[in-house]
Amino acid sequence: MATVLAFHAHPDDEVLLTGGTLARVAAHGHRVVIVVATDGLMDAAPQGEAPRLGELRASAAVLGVARVVHLGYANSGHGAILCPDPPDRARFVRADTEEAAERLAAVLREECAELLLSYDANGGYGHRDHVKVHEVGKRAAELARVPRVLEATMPRDVVDRLTKLVRLLRIPFRFDADALRTAYSPRAAITHTIDVRGFAGQKQAALAAHRSEVSGTGRLAPVMRMLVRLPAPVFGWLLGTEWFVEAGATTTGKTVGDIFQQTS
Repeated sequence: MATVLAFHAHPDDEVLLTGGTLARVAAHGHRVVIVVATDGLMDAAPQGEAPRLGELRASAAVLGVARVVHLGYANSGHGAILCPDPPDRARFVRADTEEAAERLAAVLREECAELLLSYDANGGYGHRDHVKVHEVGKRAAELARVPRVLEATMPRDVVDRLTKLVRLLRIPFRFDADALRTAYSPRAAITHTIDVRGFAGQKQAALAAHRSEVSGTGRLAPVMRMLVRLPAPVFGWLLGTEWFVEAGATTTGKTVGDIFQQTS
């Protein structure tokens, strides 16, 4: 059995980008570990565990994840203004890349991970912490000599269709649609297309575990509320596929349907 480590920026990212894949891998008996760079908080961490980390652990349990690790950084936020660091820890985007990569590499070595799931070079939609995940993940894989890295992403044409659907349904969506057209990855770059419809129920329940985000006022909160209320078959139809780009692989226009399968 293999160990797969999924590196994410914030609690809830693990569901939206890779939840079905992680549930599928765990269901087949492999060990799954989630590492998050940040606890999702913008301010000083409270006494005890940060609420969003508790929600992450609940989500991970639904997905069958064996271990959750926080690298110790704060959320960097999204937008033109980068706030000062909170008094107790650095924002992830300000972290020294080599230091952060060594923190992640230590977990990769400890787990003897054979596959790292990270983010594409655009950091998905461009959140500064997501871009940093790509940079840190790439370097950590080099340090720990992880043989394969798959970068979670979405094809741009899919992003465009989903954006139009959200707006057609008049769901508040505070993202720049024009910017999203050049975010994520072009269809030709995709190497792995994973069918996770059989795990849609777990993915939806894991998303619902992020209660503070679902019920909050964040930019994605209205969409998340809609998703957790959908009938499971509709949720599976919308979010039943996950995509990856294999770092260093030659693209041929054809994709494979298993993260353990190489494209060439």
